[in-house]
Amino acid sequence: MKRYSSIIHIVSLAFACLIFSSCAGNQGGLGAGPAPANSGHLIVTRVANFGENLGLVVSVDGKDVGSFSEGRSYSGYLSAGQHVITARADPHQPGARPGRKTLTVQAGRTYSYTAAWSGGNLVLVRNP
Repeated sequence: MKRYSSIIHIVSLAFACLIFSSCAGNQGGLGAGPAPANSGHLIVTRVANFGENLGLVVSVDGKDVGSFSEGRSYSGYLSAGQHVITARADPHQPGARPGRKTLTVQAGRTYSYTAAWSGGNLVLVRNP
């Protein structure tokens, strides 16, 4: 009976590891795997002093693509062409305007921005 219990424990542990590894492989969704044809890669990170209790909400062409807490960032692919990228704080900060950039995406290129505060408003700063 003891041997049977040990086998069940080992099999359960193996299944838990399998489930965990498949979930970890799917984190980030949009940035994972090969780039779609005719697309560019967009990365938006939070500045280190963004705010401890604030989330960064990133929108592309008016549609939210995610909310990111401390230590997280957006990574996704955009089709070639013009897009409007918006960054805002969650919860909303009274008087703070969101950061906006109009971006013309070229296939195969990577565009990296940092969301930061400037004079009480959010800005998207292009990374070199």
